[in-house]
Amino acid sequence: MPSVFYSGDHPALTTGFGTVAYYLTSGLHKLGWSVEVFGALALEGSVPAGLFPFPVKEMPVAMPYGEQILGDELVRCKPDIVLLNGEGPSPKPFDRITEDDLHASLQQSLVGPLMFVQRVLPGMCDRGFGRIVAISSAMVKSPNPMMSLSHGPRLGLTGVLKGLSKDVVRHNVTINQLLPERFDTGRQQQMAELVMRLKGITYDEARAEQVASINAGRLGTPEEFGDAFAFLCSAQGGYLSGQNLQLDGGSYEGVF
Repeated sequence: MPSVFYSGDHPALTTGFGTVAYYLTSGLHKLGWSVEVFGALALEGSVPAGLFPFPVKEMPVAMPYGEQILGDELVRCKPDIVLLNGEGPSPKPFDRITEDDLHASLQQSLVGPLMFVQRVLPGMCDRGFGRIVAISSAMVKSPNPMMSLSHGPRLGLTGVLKGLSKDVVRHNVTINQLLPERFDTGRQQQMAELVMRLKGITYDEARAEQVASINAGRLGTPEEFGDAFAFLCSAQGGYLSGQNLQLDGGSYEGVF
């Protein structure tokens, strides 16, 4: 689902109230931005509206990027900041991936986000300010054969956004990606439950394996994630564009 945020007197708009949306909008709130959140309170894993430190308004439905009605509404609001974020697919061995799986993954993680960016980018350039941040995955730089449906389309998104960033940065519009690994959100709880079933181990053992895979010896906190996002959206982040910010507790083995 897309999340869209606005500066100044404009509201921030998101289609869900999950943990990630909460901490990302909280990061903007820390910078002193006027933030108002719209979303679907009925979504599974939603954060109670009363926990947000800013106004929350419920939308009756949540739609994917490609839905024309929602897209029209978001574009009408003239967003200054756009967050591209969507739940990744479940792990699946390559030999079990179907053509339908690939089409669905490409629509969710590549086609939908790019069609939305295509509609909001001209307005950002005209206004002389814009921040587009895509939440991708650390696996874009360290692919895993079980996650081909995830990092395959995301690599395509990475390439297109990098190319676009060169054209629009002169208009004070930046485009960057966050590459998270092992943040303590519902996603890691889901992955731990999957490992429990696959390996026949306990939940605590599965969580311990997650921690052991990170050089920092701990999972990332949602607050750290939100603050990194807020920096990319800030005035101080205006000279940083076309980059992939790795947030993985120092676990990436490469140099570049």
